[in-house]
Amino acid sequence: MGQNFDTKSVQLSLNNTNKIDSKVTPIYQTSAFKFKDLEDLESFYTGNKEYLYTRVGNPNSDELGSAVAQLEEAPQGVATSSGLSAILVGILAVVKAGDHILASTDLYGGTYQLLANELSDFGIEVSFVDFEQEIERYIKDNTKLIYSESVTNPLLRVENIKEVVRIANKHGIKSMIDNTFATPYLCQPYTLGVDLVVHSATKYLGGHSDVTAGVLVGNEELITKAKTKVVNIGTNLSPFDAWLACRGIKTLSVRMERHTKNAQILADALRKNDAVAKVYYPKDFSSKGNGAIVSIDITGSCNVEKFFQSLSWVKIVPTLAGVETSVSYPLTTSHRALPKETQQELGITEGLVRISVGIEDADDIVAAFENAIQHAKL
Repeated sequence: MGQNFDTKSVQLSLNNTNKIDSKVTPIYQTSAFKFKDLEDLESFYTGNKEYLYTRVGNPNSDELGSAVAQLEEAPQGVATSSGLSAILVGILAVVKAGDHILASTDLYGGTYQLLANELSDFGIEVSFVDFEQEIERYIKDNTKLIYSESVTNPLLRVENIKEVVRIANKHGIKSMIDNTFATPYLCQPYTLGVDLVVHSATKYLGGHSDVTAGVLVGNEELITKAKTKVVNIGTNLSPFDAWLACRGIKTLSVRMERHTKNAQILADALRKNDAVAKVYYPKDFSSKGNGAIVSIDITGSCNVEKFFQSLSWVKIVPTLAGVETSVSYPLTTSHRALPKETQQELGITEGLVRISVGIEDADDIVAAFENAIQHAKL
């Protein structure tokens, strides 16, 4: 098999586990696998048979974990029921009660809620810190994990991953990066020394807004621990969802190429619009492009409600990715649960709009947003 990214993303199928020569991996839509007798059943526990019960493992979910690991150039991966469950099992593979996590303040709202509101019940302490300042002084004796996003949601700050890794390694701490926005097409944090890389496969990996899934990749030791958490907590992914995500990955390269090209065109156009106070979009992030998300702030210049009402064919959704262009309103969706002062500090304003740029004609995309802005001007 070719080793270039485009080839790996297409040629991801597992070797068939049955005697039928199917071109793609079949959907193993089964809750359990059968055995001939008790000796055959025991062979699973001795390592001579791969599958027992789908919560414990399934060829489709294994294929997804393996595919993303290959794209991230990591040794192993595990698929889970959602991006948040992948984050959770990754965290629990590293930390336990009494440990401390150092996390970036500008995270996806769902991740913020998990870290801020749920981990305390596990006896895990979390400190949120602005990663643009010197974070080393916030490390404690019980700090076990540094957590951030390669490109933050929704303000698109590009994390200095090499610096995060340097600090983590200096203090003997594990590092974990959410690479959902960038995808391995633009960035491969594991190759930069990150211990665990997580994806909401619901987004660009699946790519068609028809699956909810997560993937965690890393070294064999940590992924083995994470797989145990998946089994024991029950955060496994269904076979059909895994199959859909794998099907999506096969077009990841061609989709991301168009997404990023269109996003750059839109960002450049909106920077010239006087009604747009600020455009958030990375610069010089990757040789392949700067990502598929553009965020804009129209506070004070546009009626936000009228802007959303004037978007014509652009979909309003509380998520991102998919081949269609869509918009979300972070203040009342993804970052709704953040404290007001935190929203203000981060820049989650009343006029902040996150745009997930699709693969439609770029001129049509630009025209849709220019038209909505024109109609919404104060």
